[in-house]
Amino acid sequence: MKVKEKLLLSTGVLFAMIILLTALSIIYINRLSNDTSNILVANYNTLDYSRKMMMALDDNIANKTSRQQFEENLHLQHKNITEPGELEFTDSLTANYKALLLHPSDSSVLHSARKNISGIMLLNMQAIERKSKIAAETSGNSIFWITLIGTICFIIALTLFFNLPGNVANPIRELTESIKEIAQGNYARRIHYPGKNEFGELASSFNTMAEKLEEYQASNIQKLLIEKKRIETLINNMNDPVIGLDENRKVLFMNNVALKISGLKAEDVKNKPVQEIAVTNDLVRSLVQELFAENKEKADNKQPVKIYANHKESYFQKQIIPIKIIPTGETREVLMGNVILLQNITPYKELDFAKTNFIATVSHELKTPISSIKMSLQLLENKQMGSLNTEQQNLVDSIKEDARRLLKITGELLNMTQVETGSIQMSVIPSSPDDIIDYAVNANKTTAENKNIKLDISIPVNIPRVFADKDKTAWVLNNLISNAIRFSYDNSTVLITVTEDNNKMKFTVTDNGQGIAPQYIGKIFERYFRIPGTKKEGTGLGLSISKEFIEAQGGYMTVESEFGKGSSFSFYLDICR
Repeated sequence: MKVKEKLLLSTGVLFAMIILLTALSIIYINRLSNDTSNILVANYNTLDYSRKMMMALDDNIANKTSRQQFEENLHLQHKNITEPGELEFTDSLTANYKALLLHPSDSSVLHSARKNISGIMLLNMQAIERKSKIAAETSGNSIFWITLIGTICFIIALTLFFNLPGNVANPIRELTESIKEIAQGNYARRIHYPGKNEFGELASSFNTMAEKLEEYQASNIQKLLIEKKRIETLINNMNDPVIGLDENRKVLFMNNVALKISGLKAEDVKNKPVQEIAVTNDLVRSLVQELFAENKEKADNKQPVKIYANHKESYFQKQIIPIKIIPTGETREVLMGNVILLQNITPYKELDFAKTNFIATVSHELKTPISSIKMSLQLLENKQMGSLNTEQQNLVDSIKEDARRLLKITGELLNMTQVETGSIQMSVIPSSPDDIIDYAVNANKTTAENKNIKLDISIPVNIPRVFADKDKTAWVLNNLISNAIRFSYDNSTVLITVTEDNNKMKFTVTDNGQGIAPQYIGKIFERYFRIPGTKKEGTGLGLSISKEFIEAQGGYMTVESEFGKGSSFSFYLDICR
């Protein structure tokens, strides 16, 4: 039988039994109501009339009040005759009453009247007893049938309660579990459900689907193996090292280049935890430490990895690519593993070294002729060599300014080459902030006076010393003040402050110039970056070199700027305690 038919039949029978129970209840309740109504309306009223007439006879029928009471109840009794023989007693009682009206003291008539009233009462009492038995029988029948039908309904409902949910839910649960196994690749799973109902048909269709999936899987295994070989060949023929890890950080593959530079063999690393390999292999340990790093700052380090490969010191840019997918039918992204890719940037690094060496050589060679030019300019300005006319003096001033600018550029280029080659020589010792500020302010005093800019200095009294390279830090502060003067309007103020901030000494240079547009704030410390549209001189190296110098001393630099209102550059150094 179909599940739908079972449900319809079960609920239909239960519904019919409930209707039958309701109908029987209504019928028997109506019967009981009619029986009790007959007793109350017909017989009880007659007994009441008879009692009142008997009382009227006892009170002396000759009394007007008693006579009126007797007449009213006799009249009502004539309208309420319901039992056989009751009419004869009532008519005889009427005749007795008329005789009493003529002879109120006639004892024989009075006795006859009492006898007729007693007859009427006896008939109605017998009727009440008979009708009470009928009502009791009706009540008993109603209790029996209602109990019987209610019990049957309860048994049917209880049977449906225990059997129906299981009959529906169990096959669905089994089907759900089977579908989950199919989704996990167990195509050999089958459902065995007896019967020819809907669940049997569903089980048969599911088994057919599973069988076809199993055949499809078997037919595609060969294709998958071919594709796997193709991908492995592609990875092994890549010129860059590649390492694949699964979600448990076990090694899935290492291509030939990765095996070569690490000195490992494929059979020694396949399906092994990468941390186990890292214990004995320094290169693997350096490559995977980012995966286990708790410090996110270290994990974000993008410095090239230096490896001895191809018989020389080589450089590789490491990239860890997380493999995340959303499984079919799900909504949450799942991490399936990671791929470590090492891009060989040795040729670019060699070109960068060549560029740096070239710049360093050229800058160093330029300093000598520039210094000679400055020396010649000083001789030209010497009065002992002769006086210069106005035009000649203007030319000398112009040459002097260009020589100064060239000397500054070559100095920045030389500093930049030190930063790039990692050859910055720092002498970090306790230093006085006053000395650092005095040097930077004196170096920019003439430039500030030419633009009528006031250098406002704010330093606390008895300020503690800081750990710093005095010359490099003075150079940084000099660069910040020079920039502030260059980008400030004439007749304005440049504020130089020194304050203590969270166990650090904070040096700040604030100007009231045009400020920096928000989109350029993040690029201001990049090498060679200059704000588009600016007409001020510069190489775009000063802030980048300043940042490198401060960080090399264990400090850091920040910038705050509101476009149109000015900028504030700060650097922080450790305080001597």
